Amino acid sequence: MQQLTDLKAILHSKRANIYYLEKCRVMQKDGRVLYLNEAKKEYRYWNIPIANTTCLLLGMGTSITQAAMRMLAQAGVLVGFSGSGATPLFMANEIEWLTPQSKAFQATRIKFLKKVWGKDRNLQYDGFDMSYNELQMMLQNALEHIQNAPNVGKLLQIEADLTKRLYKHAAKATGQSSFVREHNAADLANEFLNHGNYLAYGLAATVLWVLGIPHGFAVMHGKTRRGALVFDVADLVKDALVLPWAFIGSKEGMDEKAFRSQCLQAFVEHGALDFMFNTVKDIAMQYRNVDGNTTL
Repeated sequence: MQQLTDLKAILHSKRANIYYLEKCRVMQKDGRVLYLNEAKKEYRYWNIPIANTTCLLLGMGTSITQAAMRMLAQAGVLVGFSGSGATPLFMANEIEWLTPQSKAFQATRIKFLKKVWGKDRNLQYDGFDMSYNELQMMLQNALEHIQNAPNVGKLLQIEADLTKRLYKHAAKATGQSSFVREHNAADLANEFLNHGNYLAYGLAATVLWVLGIPHGFAVMHGKTRRGALVFDVADLVKDALVLPWAFIGSKEGMDEKAFRSQCLQAFVEHGALDFMFNTVKDIAMQYRNVDGNTTL
């Protein structure tokens, strides 16, 4: 069996995997964590590379043994229970944080989007391309408004306006002009947005848990809601990665599994987890006072 130090050898910011499992049993067997699927009276075991995994979401019809949870804890894997398709999140390990008006989060979020859409040829092929003057002006105006925002209320207003504009651009680029954002809607674009957002929440929760930052320390959203900072950190990558692939997946008629695979691949290709870690650490360090403590 691997030793505790071996299981944590890979930094969370460099780990490659986030898993969503349903209709299976997660267990420990021969020093490994496996999940068991039953198909046509056959039992099939699949290995979970826990030392290279950040987050494990368990959906409908899953169970997990104490021995497996013990190994996941030793490897530092965040485990959460969710509904079908990874949404909604019912419960996760205790993770619990920054300043209430940080414009840096919003500005960094836009810069990441510009970087991703400026180089990802797959996204550019479907109209998510920073060579479009309309997009350049939209994002530049948002950055200017963010820098001049006097309070959190104004920042939230700017964010909401930009998100609506990005939805409009995405719908137009993928030929879905009738799209309306509704969390409970049954169309693919809305379902994929919900699904992808929860995957981003899993990464964000992992970042805060590993850094030891309370997730109740909201920067922008839900200051009276437990876990609010998870939403703030997840927002760093949602527009750049989840939003375009949700619309592309809807246009191409992807099923849920194919979309999830594409979304996770995009997270890895563009270093989403590493970006989250660096952003949170950089912003936290900006607010340190002379005695080394973080100013909240």
